[in-house]
Amino acid sequence: MKPESPVNVIPPIVILLTLVIVGIELVLQLANQGIVGGPQGVGWRLEAVREYGFSGRVFEQVFERGDYSVDMLKRFVTYPFVNGALTQVAFCAALTLALGKFVGEYYGGLKVLVVYLFSAICGAVAYVLLSSGTYPLFGGFPPVYGLIGAYTYALWLRLSQAGENQLLAFRLIGVLLLIQLIYGLFFGVVPTWIAELAGFFAGFGISVLLAPGGWAAFLARMRQRA
Repeated sequence: MKPESPVNVIPPIVILLTLVIVGIELVLQLANQGIVGGPQGVGWRLEAVREYGFSGRVFEQVFERGDYSVDMLKRFVTYPFVNGALTQVAFCAALTLALGKFVGEYYGGLKVLVVYLFSAICGAVAYVLLSSGTYPLFGGFPPVYGLIGAYTYALWLRLSQAGENQLLAFRLIGVLLLIQLIYGLFFGVVPTWIAELAGFFAGFGISVLLAPGGWAAFLARMRQRA
């Protein structure tokens, strides 16, 4: 019998997502220092935002002008991998590892990717529909909030099974929203919070289908409560 590892293995897809996030930032940092890309390397981050970021213009091209080219569609899922600063990357990478590990253990490894991409797409769409969309959307927080949503739903189920207050599952998102509110009071509100909050609800919502038992189990729980 194979002995169990004292340390739970992180799903490969979570490691891959984290490596992509960190790897892209490493290249941009090296370019900013002139180590790669030469003199033009300094502008690589801005160029990456233009090439892979999301905006109202992209939304208009796709849904109003019917431009379903790869160049347009890719931006719905590529914008999270272009971050604005090293600190943002550090937070995104750390949270992706921690939350992705939990989500992968509870739902399954590949479902982490489903939550991540679905939350990114929903965050981008909500950002344009609920704001002016003139400020470009980039950075990994919307899908990270999606992982928080999946984590919250799993915790909500566990608290229900234990007969405890399920509202406790929302403590993490509550703390993060409070931090954002305080930050906004001092430094001004950036409309990207719309994408992040939409990412949370997207991650929470799709988890109803991804959790063990899926939609059928969810309906059964609702009938028991009725």
